[in-house]
Amino acid sequence: MPLKAVILIGGPQKGTRFRPLSFEVPKPLFPVAGVPMVQHHIEACAKVPGMKEILLMGFYQPHEALSRFLVSAQQEFKIPIRYLQEYAALGTGGGIYHFRDQILSGGAGAFFVLNADVCSEFPLQEMLEFRQQHGDAHSFVILGTTANRTQALNYGCIVANADTQEVQHYVEKPSTFVSEIINCGIYLFTPAIFQHIGEVFQRNQQELVLCPYLGEESSNGWQRAEVIRLEQDVFTALAGSNKLYVYKTDGFWSQIKSAGSAIYASRLYLNQYSKSHPERLAQNKPGGPIIRGNVYIHPTASIDSTAVLGPNVSIGEGVTVGAGVRVRESIVLHGASLHDHTCVLNTIVGWDSTIGRWARVEGTPSDPNPNDPYAKIDSETLFRDGRLTPSITILGCSVTIPAEVVILNSIVLPHKELSRSYKNQIIL
Repeated sequence: MPLKAVILIGGPQKGTRFRPLSFEVPKPLFPVAGVPMVQHHIEACAKVPGMKEILLMGFYQPHEALSRFLVSAQQEFKIPIRYLQEYAALGTGGGIYHFRDQILSGGAGAFFVLNADVCSEFPLQEMLEFRQQHGDAHSFVILGTTANRTQALNYGCIVANADTQEVQHYVEKPSTFVSEIINCGIYLFTPAIFQHIGEVFQRNQQELVLCPYLGEESSNGWQRAEVIRLEQDVFTALAGSNKLYVYKTDGFWSQIKSAGSAIYASRLYLNQYSKSHPERLAQNKPGGPIIRGNVYIHPTASIDSTAVLGPNVSIGEGVTVGAGVRVRESIVLHGASLHDHTCVLNTIVGWDSTIGRWARVEGTPSDPNPNDPYAKIDSETLFRDGRLTPSITILGCSVTIPAEVVILNSIVLPHKELSRSYKNQIIL
C-alpha cells in the first residue's frame, strides 16, 4: 500500500516561545542532537516500507535555508520531499484539507501526520501494524502516551476502551482531570479523514452565512471557514464512532515548545543514538577531548584535548572549544567560540557567539521530575510573580561575552556585546 507522510511545521508567528533562536532559522530547522529538528521525523518516515513521498506543510515564506535542507534531505534519504505553503495559518486540519489532492495523488492508501515540534521514537511501523489489528480499513490511529494527572491537563486527553483501544472521548486541554493518556501529535489517517474534515468545513461555512460578522476578523470569510483544528473540531466528533483508535507507546516523547525543551529533547535523541546512530556519538580517543556520557561533535569543530564535554552536549559546525573548557547539558551552535577555561552549563550558545576566557555561562534545567516515570516537561511561562522564571540561559546569534564574567539564567538577544555579569535578566 502506497504511504505518504505530512509534517506540520507551522510558521513564523508560531515559534514565539522559541525566540531569540527562531529569529535566525525557522524553528523546524533548529539543530537538536546535531541535526535539524524535523530531520528526525523525516528519517523515521523514510524507514517505513512503502513510503512514497514526504510533504512538509506550513506557512513560512519560501526560505533559502528550508530549500537547501529539502534538497540535501532528498539526496540523503532517496525519497521525494516537498514543501507545501499555506496562504495563511489554517490549523492542523485546515492545511491537510486544503492540500488534500496533493496528499492523495499517486493513490496513497494511508498517510501519517506528524507535528514538527515533538521529539519521539516515532513508532510508525507499529502504528501501521496496530491499525491492521484494530478497527476496519478506514479507521484512524492517534499515538498516545501516559502523563501524570496534573500535567495531562496541558494536552489533549484520550479516554479509550481498555480492550479495543477505541477512543471513546477526546478533550483538548481539559480544565479538570479526564485521562492520563495524552495525544502525542502523531496520527495515521486514511483518505476517509477528508470526509470528516469536509463536514467541519461545511459547518464553518454555514455558520459564516448565518453569522457573517464572524468573518470580519480575517480578510474574507472563506479563510475563516478553512481554519480547522484536528484536535478540537475533528477528534472530539469522531470519538465514540468506532473510527478512532489510540496506540499507546512506552517509548520516549516530549514536546519542543520552548528553547529549554530543546536541550531535554537533545538528551532523548542522543540516548537513542547509541542504538540507532552510534557513529554520531563522540568517543574518547587519544589526543581528543574528554567525553562523558552522550556527546555529538560536528566533524568540522575544533576542540582542545583538555576540554571536558558531556553529558548531553551537542557541538555544531565550525565551533572552536579552547583549553580546559567544561560544557555540560548544552547546545553550541555553528561558528561559536568558547575561549580557554570557560564553563557552559544548561545553555544554548547561539550561532557565531563568543564566550571569553574564564567566563561562566549557566542556566537552570527545566527537566521533568526524574522520580516520576510519566512526568513531562512543563511549558514554563517566561515570568512568574513579575520575575523572570529561572530557566536555561540562551545566547542569541553573534553575542559576545567578555572574559571572567558570570551570566546566570539569562536570555541575551542577538548581536549584543556584554561588558559585565548578569543574573535573571533578558538583555535587550
